[in-house]
Amino acid sequence: MTGALLAALTAGTLLAGCTANGSNDDGRGTSPKPRDDQVTTSPAGSVLAVKIDNVRAARPPTGLDAADIVYAEQVEGGLSRLMAVYATKFPDTVGPVRSARESDLELLRQFDEPTLAFSGAHSKLLPLIDEEPLRAATPSDAPDAYFRSTDKSAPHNLFLRPERLIDSPPGADALTTGFRYGPAPTGGTRENSRTIRYPAARFTFTWSQSEQRWQVSMDGTPTVTTDGTRVAASTVVVQYVTVRESRFRDFLGNNTPYTETVGSGRAEILRGGRAFDADWERKTATDGTDFTTRNGEPLNFAKGQVWVVYAKK
Repeated sequence: MTGALLAALTAGTLLAGCTANGSNDDGRGTSPKPRDDQVTTSPAGSVLAVKIDNVRAARPPTGLDAADIVYAEQVEGGLSRLMAVYATKFPDTVGPVRSARESDLELLRQFDEPTLAFSGAHSKLLPLIDEEPLRAATPSDAPDAYFRSTDKSAPHNLFLRPERLIDSPPGADALTTGFRYGPAPTGGTRENSRTIRYPAARFTFTWSQSEQRWQVSMDGTPTVTTDGTRVAASTVVVQYVTVRESRFRDFLGNNTPYTETVGSGRAEILRGGRAFDADWERKTATDGTDFTTRNGEPLNFAKGQVWVVYAKK
């Protein structure tokens, strides 16, 4: 079932469910019956999307460097949360795993029956997740795939073993994102560092000439995984979107922002130490997102990890 954590996990999570700004990030609910598609293993062609906590108390992350794509979205209190998408390789563990948001459902419809790993969700959101063409994988759906670490306190200590959900990575063909990879476009402007700010969070990407990648920092601190690997992206997308109020609130009354990823607008693409002005378009939720230069030419990404940071337009 999508909603309920195991009894012991639920108690620990709800008792310690506050984020760094003191607000509970979701109102986890329960589902009275098991799901018909309760997760054991997922289809071979299914990407794995994991909701990852990234407030200060949750750092350092685990397995983030192995993701093919990392999406960053705004949540309650102006904080941020990550969705890491895995298709070409799985790390041994991923986390800390946290709760889902309504925006995730629209974002994930571009993939073919993806598996979404998350700790729980608002009680009114759970029925909507059940209706989506995805496989929900909470600790109650797949208890053998999760464990609690003793290195962090709840709710920042829930971790996932991906290969207990999906036998093997589905491969790059499962990444139906619309992204194109190839030679860099001409033009652009030299860029050494770019910071994207949310009300209570910020992401900074700094170009490393020696690594040929954009090193990631969050809230002014370099993002390094638990094994000491510096997280870095080959391409960074700053995508300007509509961020509006959703129908959901946390237990303190804070509204959950909804990030609209269907539509069109402007973007900035960082690759190769340069910034390129771009336009983006995603016609329907089942489509990927196309990025073009201002001249209308397809804009290629560099091979490697892509970060997409949704910024309010």
